[in-house]
This record gives sequence, structure tokens and C-alpha cells, in this order.
Amino acid sequence: MTDAVRMRETPKTSEEILEEQIVQGLAELERPPGGLFLSGLSAGLDIGFSLLFMAVALTLLGPETPPAVSRIVLATMYSAGFIFVILGRSELFTEHTALAVFPVLDGRAGLRQLFRLWVVVYVANLIGAALFALFAVVLGSRLGVVAPTAFDELSRDLVHHDALTMLLSAVAAGWLMGLLSWLVSAAQETLARIALVWAVTAGMGLIGLHHCVVGTVEVLAGVFSGTGTTLADFGRFLLWATLGNTVGGVALVAFVKYSHSVRQ
Repeated sequence: MTDAVRMRETPKTSEEILEEQIVQGLAELERPPGGLFLSGLSAGLDIGFSLLFMAVALTLLGPETPPAVSRIVLATMYSAGFIFVILGRSELFTEHTALAVFPVLDGRAGLRQLFRLWVVVYVANLIGAALFALFAVVLGSRLGVVAPTAFDELSRDLVHHDALTMLLSAVAAGWLMGLLSWLVSAAQETLARIALVWAVTAGMGLIGLHHCVVGTVEVLAGVFSGTGTTLADFGRFLLWATLGNTVGGVALVAFVKYSHSVRQ
């Protein structure tokens, strides 16, 4: 057995994972704003395929399909955009709510750098998500593969909750996304990383958790399709989803993972 194989088969320690996360976070914090914006725009566009795949699947399944089957199929489709973005190394806001905090906690970067990264990536993600939502509505209609009611159903599943429910749901989503970033660093093979992304994000889709970026694509597609979802619904969703995702990623992942790793 070669040294390379032995190294690959040796699990990383939490200290090694933390150091890798810090190095990755520093690299992102030091990137020029233009590169960050374009990468964030790409992520917002790419993650939109989750919506398009779900809308097509929902249209094809039809109302006669058992709810459990529909839910599982849609959850699988939901994970597709995350696989494209995370394996493609684009900048996704909910990954950086935890990842970019590690260098700050370790004293290697400042809050100003962190907020700059968050703002640039967040705005770019939302612009990309909004553009894809419009694209999906137009394309789905012209190809005849998406019923307008599919966009409405997907958006209403997110916006019909009260504020507290949306906040708690978004906290859970941010928690899982921060944990996913940690697990992807721990994995040493591409197939293992794909499996992790699929398992975590499909679980999010199965539960119906609120993710501020992919949810933006879903809710705005409902707005653009003109079937009942409003911009006020979107604003309310975005507020609680963003707040919850940030709290979940920072408080429940970054602080906890950093604290237990440096104190071992």
C-alpha cells in the first residue's frame, strides 16, 4: 500500500478540518470584489436548476401521485442545484455564513472583510437567483414542460408559514449548510462529497426548510408566473430566511465547531 493511499484512507482530524476551513475562508476573504461577485452570480444562476427540475417533476407527477412519492422525488431534484454549486466551487452565501467566520474567530481576518464578503456574495446570489427565476418561467412555458401552477405550488409551500416558523426553519437550513461545508472538507473523495451534498440538501428539501438563495428562485418564479404569490410575500420570506440562515451557520456551526476543535 503506497503512502498516498494510506494518507487518503486516514480520516482527517477536527484540527485538520478546521485549518482547511480557515485557509479556504481566508482565500475567499482576500478575493477581489469583482471575482467574488461573478462567482456569486454564477452560484445564484446555477442553483436555480433545483427549481426548474422540481417544477418539471411536479408537472409530470400530477395530482394522482401519492404525496410521499412526490415529496421524495422533489427532494432529490432540490439537491441538484446545490451539487452544481458546491462541486463547481461557486460562492454561495449560506456556505460562507460559517466558512468565512473561522478566520475571524482565529484572529487572521477582521469583521470588515467578513461583512464585505457576505454583502458581495449575498447580492450576487440574489441577482443570479432572480434572473434564473424569470428564465425558468419563460422557458418552462415555451417548452410546455412546466404548468404555471407548479411554480405557484412551490412558492406557496415556502411563504404560507408564519414568521417564527420561517425563522426556525431557516436556522435549521443554515445549520445544515454550515455543517455541510465542514463535512465536505472532511471528505477525501469526490464521490463522497457528492453523496454528502445530496444527502444533506435532499433532506432539506424533504423537510421543506427555508434557504434564502434557492428559496428566492422558488418564490420569485411564483411571482413572475402571476399565479398569486406577491412581492410582499417574497420580502417577508427573504427577511426571515436570511436572518435564520445566518444565525444557523454562525452560531450553531462556526462557533461550536471552532470552539471544540481548538480546545481538544
